[in-house]
Amino acid sequence: MKYTPKFAVITTALAASLAFTACASPAATKDAPEDAPKVLTGIAERLVEEGYPGAIITRTLPDGTAETATAGTADLATDAPVPADGEVRIGSATKTFTAVVALQLVEEGLLELDRSVDTYLPGLIKGKGIDPKAITVRQLLQHTSGLPEVAHLVATDPFAERDAYRSTRDVLDLALGQPADFPAGERHEYNNTNYIALSLIIERVIQRPLAEQIHDRIVTPLNLKHTYLPEPGDRGIQGKHPLGYHIDADGELRDLTEYDSSWAAGAGAMVSTPAELNTFMKAILDGELLEPAELDQMLTGIPTGDELSPGDQYGLGIESSELSGGTAWGHDGDIPGYQTRNAVAEDGTAVTVTVTALPYAIYDGPQEEIFEGPQEELIALYSLTTDALNEALSTP
Repeated sequence: MKYTPKFAVITTALAASLAFTACASPAATKDAPEDAPKVLTGIAERLVEEGYPGAIITRTLPDGTAETATAGTADLATDAPVPADGEVRIGSATKTFTAVVALQLVEEGLLELDRSVDTYLPGLIKGKGIDPKAITVRQLLQHTSGLPEVAHLVATDPFAERDAYRSTRDVLDLALGQPADFPAGERHEYNNTNYIALSLIIERVIQRPLAEQIHDRIVTPLNLKHTYLPEPGDRGIQGKHPLGYHIDADGELRDLTEYDSSWAAGAGAMVSTPAELNTFMKAILDGELLEPAELDQMLTGIPTGDELSPGDQYGLGIESSELSGGTAWGHDGDIPGYQTRNAVAEDGTAVTVTVTALPYAIYDGPQEEIFEGPQEELIALYSLTTDALNEALSTP
């Protein structure tokens, strides 16, 4: 939906040219056809041709039928096939789960969108230029709080830090050691710290772990079997999955599947499958998880100000893009090892596209270009998965 390396972990650039094998596989949901449509397989193959080790595309039709296509390999060492609808880290798509829990607490009268964060975390959110009484829960949800970003402080070298456990409170404290980015409410600026703070607010209000709330309020009602927020100390992926790859200091793609994502908490630590992510996103828009008033709040978007995608709007933990067929809602997800793009079109068709590396991990330009800002080739790499998503949504 937009070019944003949300988990920007910058290392040496890589010139990648990976061989691939493509396969169309049965989907994980009932009544799915035995073979995915050839067009989905072709889209997945093109992603792998660009250098991604593996790709999974799952399209769920309005009637719930799911179609899955895969390409590439799940393991560069063994050339094992990519499992159909395998588990992957979904990165910032986690934010939508966290937002749903928060809005359910609003329904229950335990949380108010326009109350200050200081109401729920008294004395905890503070720092240079930060006014906790001026920052509201709504501003955390829509990224207008002005709190400083934390990702660049905790994800600088994922290989060196892959075993590091960080509590949500420690991550928030680290973020607040920096000055505010701007006064609360001034503008939208996507920021993981907002959902780190929101994770703590939810746990303070409900006095239970966020992982439990996501499981009880979303996973169980929707009968999701492969969707979870990892427990402390859980560094692996529980079910069948393709390996996730990242670039190391020598410019090589290395397996980063075993990775402690605790620092990302409700901002980006979850695991799911493309089909289950489609089920979740469709359930939101179908009104299965939120009452009409809260759903309306969630889908009331504000412009993101993204020059590359000027029509994009961000609601409360969900974002919209204007496609050829109308407005689509979803949420991007980037975390070392995996990139996910998903959206639900106006007709109820949902698509999730996942590749097993971040775009800059297969970028063949100089490293310093990444620091200098969006380069044409890098932007094109980030656009590949979005273009694949749009094509899969619009293909009959």
